[in-house]
Amino acid sequence: MAEGYVLKASTRDRVGKGAARALRRQGLVPAVIYGDKKPALPIAIPMKESTLVLHRGGFMINLGTIEVDGKSHRVIAKDYQLDPVRDDLIHVDFLRVAKGSELTVDIPVHFINEESCPGLKEGGMLNVVRHTVEMTVPADSIPDELIVDLATAQVGDSIHISSIDVPQGCIPTITDRDFTVATIAAPGGGSTAEDEAEDEAEDAAEEEADDKAEDKAEDSKD
Repeated sequence: MAEGYVLKASTRDRVGKGAARALRRQGLVPAVIYGDKKPALPIAIPMKESTLVLHRGGFMINLGTIEVDGKSHRVIAKDYQLDPVRDDLIHVDFLRVAKGSELTVDIPVHFINEESCPGLKEGGMLNVVRHTVEMTVPADSIPDELIVDLATAQVGDSIHISSIDVPQGCIPTITDRDFTVATIAAPGGGSTAEDEAEDEAEDAAEEEADDKAEDKAEDSKD
C-alpha cells in the first residue's frame, strides 16, 4: 500500500458556486467529507498542497488524513474536478473510511517483462483491455497495482483476471465471468483475441458509464 497524505482543512460556513469561487481566489479548494452514516462536512483545503498530492499519483487509492479543527478524519478521494486550463484541483469529494471497512476502488494494472515477451518479439501487439480493475478491498491494505507478467505470453493469448496474482482479501467486482485484462494481438489484426478484447472494452465502457451515473446521483458537494 502506498504512503498516505495529510492535509489541513478548515470548515466552510457557506456553500454554492459563489462561495466556491471566493475560496479559490484565496488559494483554497472547496471539498466535502461524507459517508460512514455521519453528516456531510463541507471543508476547504489548500490548493497548492492538495494539487501536489493529486499529481504525486494514486490519489484515488491512497488513504489520507484530513485535519479539521483539531480532529483527524481518515478518508479516501472518491471524485475530483480540475481546472481545465491550469490543471489545479477545484473540488474534491472525500469518503470517510472506518477502521476495518472495505472499499470499492479501481486498481491500476501494471505490465512487466514486455522486453522478453515472446508474443511481442514476434511482432504481436499488447492490447490493454482494462487499465484498471474495479475491486472490493480492505481499507487498510489497498494494493498499489495488479502485476501482469508477460514473460511467457504468446501471440493470440488472452490474459484473464484468473491468471493474475490478486492480493489476499481483494475481490474483483465482476464475478460472473473470467474477464479479459489484456491480449497479445496478432500482427495485422483480425485475431479472435482482438474480437474478445473489443467485447471486453465495450463491457468496461458500460460499467464506467454506470459508475458515473451512480456518482452523479450523490448530492453535489459545492
